[in-house]
Amino acid sequence: MRPLFCAVIVGAVAGVPARLSAEPASLAPQELARELDASLACELFGGGKLGGSAAALAPRASDATFLRRAWLDIVGDIPTPEHVIAFTLDSSADKRQRAVRALLADPQYGLNWARYWRDVILYRRIEERALIAANALEADLAQRLNDNIPWNRIAREFITATGDVRDNGVTAIIMAQEGRTEETTAETARIFLGMQFQCAQCHDHPYDRWKREQFHELAAFFPRIGVRPVQSATRRSFQVLASDRQFRIAKSDDGNRPMPEHMMPDLDDPAAPGTEMQPKFFLTGAKLPTGSLDHERREALAQWLTENEWFAVALVNRIWAELVGEGFYEPVDDIGPDRQARAPATLKLLADGFRASGHDVKWIIETICATEAYQRESRPRDEGPDRVPLAANTPQPLRADQLYNALLSALDATDEEPQRGQARAAYVGRGGSRRMQFGAIFGYDPSEPRDAIAASIPQALALMNSPTIAKALRADKPGMLASLLADIPSDDELTAELYLRMLSRQPTADELARACAYIAEVGDRAAAVEDLAWALVNSAEFRYRR
Repeated sequence: MRPLFCAVIVGAVAGVPARLSAEPASLAPQELARELDASLACELFGGGKLGGSAAALAPRASDATFLRRAWLDIVGDIPTPEHVIAFTLDSSADKRQRAVRALLADPQYGLNWARYWRDVILYRRIEERALIAANALEADLAQRLNDNIPWNRIAREFITATGDVRDNGVTAIIMAQEGRTEETTAETARIFLGMQFQCAQCHDHPYDRWKREQFHELAAFFPRIGVRPVQSATRRSFQVLASDRQFRIAKSDDGNRPMPEHMMPDLDDPAAPGTEMQPKFFLTGAKLPTGSLDHERREALAQWLTENEWFAVALVNRIWAELVGEGFYEPVDDIGPDRQARAPATLKLLADGFRASGHDVKWIIETICATEAYQRESRPRDEGPDRVPLAANTPQPLRADQLYNALLSALDATDEEPQRGQARAAYVGRGGSRRMQFGAIFGYDPSEPRDAIAASIPQALALMNSPTIAKALRADKPGMLASLLADIPSDDELTAELYLRMLSRQPTADELARACAYIAEVGDRAAAVEDLAWALVNSAEFRYRR
């Protein structure tokens, strides 16, 4: 690694002006990806505290592995055998770049990431009825992401939202927290700034610099919001409301009604009215006068929050962790000035570039996918104390929606309860009972580090004993297996087709030999192929993204 380059990178973190941090706007995704890889190598192997030898870097993943990874990451599904074959036979130097761009242009990109954010928002709900907002959240956010609306605009819409939660998806954060001032405050900071600010609600933060007063000053942006049932004889819903009328109530008895001002409770005398707090943004000290109207408060907060440097850091750290499998900060929602990032200079390059792009989410995904860090082979995290972080991609369990889609694609099955007259691959939200039931078993909080997500016995039993999977793998009924058995007389070719369909790759020589030997041993070709397909669907390789 060039010493001058390393010095420039390290200097950028310390605030020294440098081209690499000052001019990311001029860099296209491929260009910035090269700078990111160089910066990361410098921080990993250039004598920095991460330490390590360049030999620790994982080699580049195969084309088949890359394609399956990119499909799952971007559109939440697996590629068809035809896509895998065409991609692996393509000798173009830019085929990976073109594949990523094509996936980002697919409508399923928006839906896949909308479902990711749905889980980020709703997994930590305090109001179970908030799930009725899931469909609108998915649909509205999918449209915004496909239209490539800048992330700062999307965040502002969430922070300033009002309306019926079944109609306006950006009300989901407030609905998930029942409109309660403190809980909405904490979730806004966690989701958009990556900071666990709720620890300062009752006392000064035990690990960070934040004081209790700062939490309640931030909460003073949200007292005038609330959630109430929609009075309708035809449907059940809730409305996020905001009030700027002259209040006559002194205290909210249920915690989710609009209040004129936020009062910091008196811990020594809980019955006391508490201290009236002025709206003040804890990261900069920007403030509004007490008595400001609700729209003035939340619009000001939305502007100050999205213009702050930690807003960009939180988003790029989260997306990097989702794509590479390991964040610069972990957990991804526990960052801040008192936390130490891995490879901070590389993170700064990425965050600077994201801000310069106009908070373009497609741009940041394309940039990360263009890095060698993303394209390396995956390695598990449990490689011992000498493991070098960020030197390989990391295997990840598929999110529930990804696994559900992968099963439908691998088995050539259809979702039996499509909504709005759309096909299997189109929008199916929480209201679709099969997907909802599947999510209840296989879902997890995507803000948790992936090594904290453990498989469970109910998950194994659900795949092994699923009537839907068993039905799709019947060779004596019309369907995928029956068609393959009829069309492919060669056991070698049939085995290869199953591997391509299930795992998006060709079988190894050993796998092919063992599969063909098993077919011959069983003596019943149809039964043996059913067993083989069942084993592939239930394999760890199918359930994980490598």
